[in-house]
Amino acid sequence: MTISGASEGIDGVTHVAGHKLDGLPDVTDGGPDMVQLIAPDGSRTPMSSVNEPYMEALKAITAEEVRAMYRDMVLVRRFDIEGYSLQRQGELGLWPQLLGQEAAQVAAGHAMREQDFAYPGYREHGVAFCRGITPAQVFATYRGVSHGGWNPADHNFATFTIVIGNQMLNAAGYAMGVRLDGLVGTGDDTKDTAVIAFTGDGGTSQGDFNEAMVYAAVNHSPMVFFIQNNGWAISEPNTRQFIIPPYKRADGFGFPGVRTDGNDVLATWAVTRRSLDNARSGLGPTLIEAFTYRMGAHTTSDDPTRYREEAHVEAWKAKDPIARLRALLERENHADASFFDDVDAEAKDLAAGWRRSCVEMADPEMTAMFDNAYIHLDPQLRAQREEFAEYLASFEEASA
Repeated sequence: MTISGASEGIDGVTHVAGHKLDGLPDVTDGGPDMVQLIAPDGSRTPMSSVNEPYMEALKAITAEEVRAMYRDMVLVRRFDIEGYSLQRQGELGLWPQLLGQEAAQVAAGHAMREQDFAYPGYREHGVAFCRGITPAQVFATYRGVSHGGWNPADHNFATFTIVIGNQMLNAAGYAMGVRLDGLVGTGDDTKDTAVIAFTGDGGTSQGDFNEAMVYAAVNHSPMVFFIQNNGWAISEPNTRQFIIPPYKRADGFGFPGVRTDGNDVLATWAVTRRSLDNARSGLGPTLIEAFTYRMGAHTTSDDPTRYREEAHVEAWKAKDPIARLRALLERENHADASFFDDVDAEAKDLAAGWRRSCVEMADPEMTAMFDNAYIHLDPQLRAQREEFAEYLASFEEASA
């Protein structure tokens, strides 16, 4: 796949019109600006000017919390595997895999406070899991038996959206509302609130994304833009999407942008925690680019073998986020073999229940379509609901 006016330099990096496209998953390891605290082999990376600002945040995390993140990453991967399998068995209409992105999502979920609000795209199963949303609720969305799967107010987590980038505008508006409500910069850790919105590298090409960046910037909103740069917008590589990496875009809008190793759960947690803290304290928005890779297909309707090389996938397997965190826990004696065996056994046991919850789901009451648009139905909608209920009942009477 080539670009008009593009050529490959002797450094193996694609160039367009004289610009070097750095930060591409298939040709670099993230570059010198990337925050990384755990190397792929599980060792701690040396202190650097890039890492230093996030070390203070890292001091707040305990070994128990790191083990909890490892557990969640394993469970989320199994959750994702079950979703993929259920779709292939005809139980789900579609499934977007998150394979390879577990660290980025679990780190973000753990970095949030209870009062923070998240706006996902359609692949954020890991963040949803960390916010208390069950696999059954996510499966209900992709099985088509639920109008959204959950009440956003129950978890401070909006429902999934398939429309690329529109959640960014929703989040920007909500974040402005948070500021107007006086829930920013009070110094009360139980009150101050941040908003975090998720999309992929492809989402940054949408007009909605850029409009939200403007809106958050000029309103100094308590918002974090969390970009999972997994290398591909369906079949479009980074080289066809932008000249500079996503994190550098924030400069043009007047707020900070940070690239973190999205396969390093500690680095991503520290960057996200610091960014959310800044948002809550009144310092405005931040853009985070989690540099990772989509190991699976875009969705189960996609065949990635048609547009990407298997060698790239194999190279990223060596950076597996779960194996990396396990190596760190073993290296620093924070977990033994029994811990890892217990987590694997728990994932296996839970998977059976998740599968049952999906295949045994009942179809929803058809009148439920009236329940989630308005808090209170006006007389016209109440009449429509009653007429629809009578219409449905007529079929039961006819078959009696």
